[in-house]
This record gives sequence, C-alpha cells and structure tokens, in this order.
Amino acid sequence: MVQYGFYFNEDRCINCKACVVACKDWYDLKPGPIKYLRIYEYEEGYYPNIKTHIRWVTCFHCSNPVCIDACPNGAIYKEEKYGAVLIDQEKCKGYRLCQRACPYGAITYESDRLANDVKANKCTMCIDRLEEGLKPVCVLACPMRALDFDTMENLVKKYGSVKQLKDLPNPSLTNPSVVFKPKGEKKKIIPYDEDKALLLLGSREPLPPIFKSLNDIKEIPMGIRLKDKLILKPKNIEELMELTRDDNG
Repeated sequence: MVQYGFYFNEDRCINCKACVVACKDWYDLKPGPIKYLRIYEYEEGYYPNIKTHIRWVTCFHCSNPVCIDACPNGAIYKEEKYGAVLIDQEKCKGYRLCQRACPYGAITYESDRLANDVKANKCTMCIDRLEEGLKPVCVLACPMRALDFDTMENLVKKYGSVKQLKDLPNPSLTNPSVVFKPKGEKKKIIPYDEDKALLLLGSREPLPPIFKSLNDIKEIPMGIRLKDKLILKPKNIEELMELTRDDNG
C-alpha cells in the first residue's frame, strides 16, 4: 500500500482559516462542531520573547491508527489505495471509543448526546477528489502554500521527516502520515538588553512603576492569557467551539 499524507509549514501559515472554510464548504458542513480540520493558536513566553504557535490539526491517516482497534463495531478502516483512514457510517454506533483513543482529537460528533444516531466524523483525505486526480481542498485553498499533499515518500524527500511540533503527541504512538516544518527561531535585527528594555517599559516616573520585579513579567501564571496551552481533545462541544470560534462555525 502506498501511503499518502500531508505537509504543514508553520512558518508560512498566517492563521487565515482559508483551509478550514474551504473544507466545510466543499463538504457542505453546517456551522457547528463537525470540523474535519482545525487550526489551534496559543501563546507562550513574555515580552519581548512572546511566541505564537499555530497548529494545523486534522486526521493524519496514521500508519498505526489506534482508532481502528478502539472501535468495537469495525466502523473504521484503512483503505489501501491512498492509505486513508475512513469511517463506515452504517457500522458506527456512536460509542466514542475511537475519539478517546485518537491522540490528535481528529474525530468529532455533532453533539455531546450519546446515541446510535450521533455518528463519528473526520477528515476523509478528500478521497473523492483524489479519485478525480485533484488534491485535498484544504491544500489548494491555502494562499500561503503552507500545505502540501503527496505520497509520504515524496514528502519526506522534499521536506524532511519531522513528524512532531511542540506540544503535539509523540508520533511514535500512531506514526502519523504528515511532515511538519516548525517555525524558525526569532532573530534580533538590532541587539539590545532585554531586561533594561523591560525596566524602561515599567517606569512611569513620577508615578510608581507598573511592576516591582522583572519576575512579575517573566513568570506568567497559566490562565492569564486567553489561550496559553494546546488543547487537542476538548472535554465537550462547548469547549471545542470556544477553541475554534474564529473559523466559519
């Protein structure tokens, strides 16, 4: 079996959500929690060393898809032409064991209601488009060319073999069919003393300073920022919608 996969370049992504919108539009997915792919954004660090991470997350059609073994009804399978991991909606009973097993949170449901008619949904690798000789719609929609799609062999030759970005699950768990290019390190164009810059920023003479110690700036407790960690597996629909509220629904 030839395994196809995705490439994501974090350096090129501008978080425009064009890929997300194109995906929902192509599959006529109504506004709501069924999202075949998601863009997560979160921050870390302190001024002037603030980092914004963008994580493009979909089903990575893993070589070792743990969701298949987790499904007691055999509703999830790996087809052999492209290596896509697909869901047989007729066999799905909505048990959500596949959702719990997937480390990337790739499987979504339209509601939190546990019932046989609430089926699992996920990226199909745009297999309908592949059969027509077209690439996945998310890849073609990206205006910055941050995405690509090909056989894993070709992707590795072209882009390297990095399969993990910061805070993503260990790729050894499932061997995802994806190659990443992490964001490059920030470079100072003009060298300067960061601590001195912070002290100048905090000074308001003759008023009291904004902060008493540099630790007030450098040691930021979790929860102060709006989004300060990556949450791939939301605990419910409400949290999923909150984390991805800036796409088209």
